[in-house]
Amino acid sequence: MSNLVEEFDAYRSKMNDRILGDDNKIIKRIFNLDTNAFSAGALDVKTKELLGLVASLVLRCDDCVKYHLKSCKDAGLTFEEVKEALSIATLVGGTIVIPHLRRAYEFWDALEKSQE
Repeated sequence: MSNLVEEFDAYRSKMNDRILGDDNKIIKRIFNLDTNAFSAGALDVKTKELLGLVASLVLRCDDCVKYHLKSCKDAGLTFEEVKEALSIATLVGGTIVIPHLRRAYEFWDALEKSQE
């Protein structure tokens, strides 16, 4: 697995364990809400992940972009599908999201390599 992907997964897991270990009811409910929001419903998981990816890029949250890219990959989305979503996010977010777009491409490439 690519170091970029391994490092992201390890850090996210470590810090989520730390945060949830504090047993804060509000934070636990937010985490639970997030998990449930991306479950299949009227919209399928792929669509919801693409929506999360677009919002994350527009909001310029690199960790969120990585999380949703990984979730998109796990849900079976192709790079062609992801690229269309990233193009919409760049259009909506403007040129200020281009550095985040670069990192999104880099992380997708790392995801691809991690599955070789």
